[in-house]
Amino acid sequence: MVYTLTVNPSIDYIVSVQNFSTGKVNRSASEKVLAGGKGINVSTVLNNLGVENVALGFVAGFTGEKIESLLNEKAVRTDFIHLENGMSRINVKLQSDVETEINARGPAVDKKSVENLFEKLNLLSDGDFLVMAGNIPSSLPHFFYAEIMEKLSSKKINFVVDASGKLLTETLKWKPFLIKPNNYELSEIFDAKITDRKSVVPYAKKLQEMGAQNVLVSLAEKGAVLCSSDGEVFESDAPKGVAVNSVGAGDSMVAGFLADWIENKNFESALKNGILSGSASTFSGELATKDSINKILSEWK
Repeated sequence: MVYTLTVNPSIDYIVSVQNFSTGKVNRSASEKVLAGGKGINVSTVLNNLGVENVALGFVAGFTGEKIESLLNEKAVRTDFIHLENGMSRINVKLQSDVETEINARGPAVDKKSVENLFEKLNLLSDGDFLVMAGNIPSSLPHFFYAEIMEKLSSKKINFVVDASGKLLTETLKWKPFLIKPNNYELSEIFDAKITDRKSVVPYAKKLQEMGAQNVLVSLAEKGAVLCSSDGEVFESDAPKGVAVNSVGAGDSMVAGFLADWIENKNFESALKNGILSGSASTFSGELATKDSINKILSEWK
């Protein structure tokens, strides 16, 4: 079974505005409301690809109820913890000549709710996957993901971490099955300029030396690189297309990779499916589905 953890989920309010201009009234061309958060995106794409999974996390207030409702409409299984105070955040995604995002802070997570989460996670079984994705609220420590891995260290859980900075690096000693930084996050970790696939490899291997089993690095339109646990390095271009919305592309890559790996246990195939899934979300403006992935596959040379 695959479980995803979104500590700070959101309602994503996506607004399209032609020729957006600051300091004056702008009229939207379209609006859309989605359940957001990196782990939730992974769960949604996994669900679209027929992979059974459960979305875990914390929700609060009327916005938390709306997040659950939106996911229920898509038949995504959830097992959220309801916080007594605050409200789940609303993030604004402005689509115009350039993409602009305003991400809210979200509610504080209390000690009792954290303990409740640990109780749920303790029910995971050997062989399960736990995807921990996205940032966390300031009420939790930067080693929160590492703490989860430590508490579950007696179980054979396949941990997947998609985060940045210390939230990611603190987990490496617990040997996550897969981590997925992008090239900017990789650059930040090592204080280096990483702009192409060739320059990714030595730094991805350093992350393996630090404990990661498999390192998948995304470079948007420049494709992706995978340094696998068997010592192989795989890389690939990305399909060409018009970017409609890049929100959720990295999460879709994680989901596509896992869906293929669970079925085929082949790193090269999983990388390809991950890239296809990320591209499908980017080009379609919706999170990847089997149909949108197959459409790109049929056109990808």
